[in-house]
Amino acid sequence: MAVTKVGEKFRCLVCGNEVCVTKAGGGTLICCGQAMETVGAEPKLEDDSIPS
Repeated sequence: MAVTKVGEKFRCLVCGNEVCVTKAGGGTLICCGQAMETVGAEPKLEDDSIPS
């Protein structure tokens, strides 16, 4: 599943590792040799813009 927004959560179905997206860049998260599953989203806590 592609990473599309800040706050999305992903889980590995093999080892249970979880990832929360802090900067969306597209692509697919891989763990234990397979794509991670989307498990929901948390509210965005901070502006995800890059400081100048």
